[in-house]
Amino acid sequence: MSTAIVTLGSSIAAPASPGRRLYPPRVWAVILAAYGIVAVAIPVLHLAVPASSPLHLSDYTVTLVGKILCYATVALAMDLVWGYTGILSLGHGLFFALGGYAMGMYLMRAIGRDGVYGDPVRPDFMVFLDWKELPWYWLGSERFLQQALLVVLVPGLLAFVFGWFAFRSRIRGVYFSIITQALTYAAMLLFFRNQTGFGGNNGFTDFKRILGYPLASPRTRVVLLMLSATLLLSVLVLCRALVLSKLGRVLTAIRDAEDRVRFCGYDPVSFKLFVWTLSACICGIAGALYVPQVGIINPGEMSPANSVEIAIAVALGGRGTLLGPILGAALLHGSKSVLTVAVPELWLFVLGLSFIVVTRWLPRGVLGLFWREGRS
Repeated sequence: MSTAIVTLGSSIAAPASPGRRLYPPRVWAVILAAYGIVAVAIPVLHLAVPASSPLHLSDYTVTLVGKILCYATVALAMDLVWGYTGILSLGHGLFFALGGYAMGMYLMRAIGRDGVYGDPVRPDFMVFLDWKELPWYWLGSERFLQQALLVVLVPGLLAFVFGWFAFRSRIRGVYFSIITQALTYAAMLLFFRNQTGFGGNNGFTDFKRILGYPLASPRTRVVLLMLSATLLLSVLVLCRALVLSKLGRVLTAIRDAEDRVRFCGYDPVSFKLFVWTLSACICGIAGALYVPQVGIINPGEMSPANSVEIAIAVALGGRGTLLGPILGAALLHGSKSVLTVAVPELWLFVLGLSFIVVTRWLPRGVLGLFWREGRS
């Protein structure tokens, strides 16, 4: 699968260099309209419309949209490093999961005496495993601000350290992709162990509240949805400003001809390290919003297959477009949610077929079919 994804990366047409203009007004109108639908219309249809009405949106629908928004944010972060810098990562699922685990620690501590064993300090899985006290890295995890800071710092620090060694060693291409996949696989195996202190293969679940508000409340669910939509829009604006700046043009030059950039006097390492770390931090924030909406986080989120799906979503929508990965994530994960319920045995075939179609017939992604100006 790793080799196939790397082949996909080399088969897809290289994105054009960033333009000097923002999206046309009509495109921003569509973006803001979509944001209004998600952040305003969906909450109204969920809270204000009676459950007996055909216009009412169920809890499942709201949660599904929230999940897709988080996945779209990760795809956007992936596009920043792959589409504009030429770094194909097969380990972005790790950064997403680390942000989720950091928030999950707070949510587990917030359960308090409402857990199965009624312990006010230790989560249920620690009581079950007969842990006498909290590990040192769990200290202070009941503080929301501390864990919110770790949501950014843990993925960012790991990405910085890994990237510093990898980029200074001039590891790139297929070798870098395989190493990132090995990193996330090693982390998954580590988190599967009960001795690690993160719930083993069951992970964290049975969350009750966040900041004192019950997670089962429709209002809490709607607020998390609105935060996810706002995060996606904010990241889109940030990435758009970044790729249109001088920094963005250097990143594009690194993607197209890294050796020439080095010969011109620029140090590609610092530029690649910055965008790589920024992308990891964005994934961590998306993971933190994902966990309270789905109600669970386990090592399965670190599986290499999840990271491969992130790359496929970017390629499906349109690499190097910013809007394309959002569309690709919506198509991919929307189809996954429907097919894994209706015909679960067909999902992997559909995923593989989309992989072939993009490689063979859609080198510019789905967005390239409808909007040729979509390439930045």
